[in-house]
Amino acid sequence: MNSLPTTMSAWCQQQYGGPGVVTRAQVDVPNVGRDEVLLRIHATSLNAGDIYVMRGEPLILRAAFGFRRPKEPVRGMDAAATVVAVGERVTQFSVGDEVVGEAPGGAFAEYAVSPASRLVHRPAELDVIVAAALPLAGGTAWQALDRAGVSAGQRVLVIGASGGVGTFAVQLSAQRGAEVWALCGERNRPLVESLGATTTFDYKKVQPGATELGEAEFDVVIDIAGTTKLRALQRLVRDGGKVVLVSGEGGRLVGPLARLAAASILSVGSKRKLLPLAAVANQDTLNSLVALAVAGSLAPPIERVWSFEEVDAALAHADNGHTVGKTVVTVAG
Repeated sequence: MNSLPTTMSAWCQQQYGGPGVVTRAQVDVPNVGRDEVLLRIHATSLNAGDIYVMRGEPLILRAAFGFRRPKEPVRGMDAAATVVAVGERVTQFSVGDEVVGEAPGGAFAEYAVSPASRLVHRPAELDVIVAAALPLAGGTAWQALDRAGVSAGQRVLVIGASGGVGTFAVQLSAQRGAEVWALCGERNRPLVESLGATTTFDYKKVQPGATELGEAEFDVVIDIAGTTKLRALQRLVRDGGKVVLVSGEGGRLVGPLARLAAASILSVGSKRKLLPLAAVANQDTLNSLVALAVAGSLAPPIERVWSFEEVDAALAHADNGHTVGKTVVTVAG
């Protein structure tokens, strides 16, 4: 640790709000805990979770992240990085290892801490930009498919298919041998089809209930957009079918929680299940994503790569809610 700097540049927020509350500052390099590693960040990607915490909405989030301001002022969760220090109980990583994973300590910074359990080794042939796009969005999509038991021969509908999680869900479903249908913006249909969707629709023209989608036509629905009425989603799947709720809109107070509670109620006694998803960091899942990316069979679409000096602009872009695939911020070479 003696060779490391004591301060670093980081993008921090001291209050909740829009992208303007996140400013660049010089702060202390974080201390590494017994089960943690200290990372020199090379690249990070933006996720919806960064925006939720930045704004502190829904308000119920503040019970976990801080009532008046975020307990952790630095945003950024995904990380491709180099290990520069390890905690005394960490055995699977050494100083100098290249890793990828989640850094809940804040990856919009030159250095960040992460529990060793949230990281995996990054092979040299995996580019840092691609690696940084994998953890949160890729892991969420993988776990959504596992939750539904997606397998070969099934028909899967992905709602919200052109965002970070959606583009992974399309690719991974197709790789499992499913026939993939997708709802996305009109301009994004060629991209989603290139990822493996056989049938796509403009979500502004075709929604659940439309004749183009029919009724009881799908084995699985992966709902990422979170705006469709629950009963309409249920009608899309066959008896024995499953709808996985990745996200959902709701009020400013509790957000999607009311919708998820209603989903649980509607599933009681039904042959068409509505299944809320609570994705968690998982090393096995991330290792699988890394292996697929190295093999060239998984390629997250990167909409844009921003520099570290442009984090505020990148957050403003993500805050608009129309990101296609993933956006990545490079921190250090």
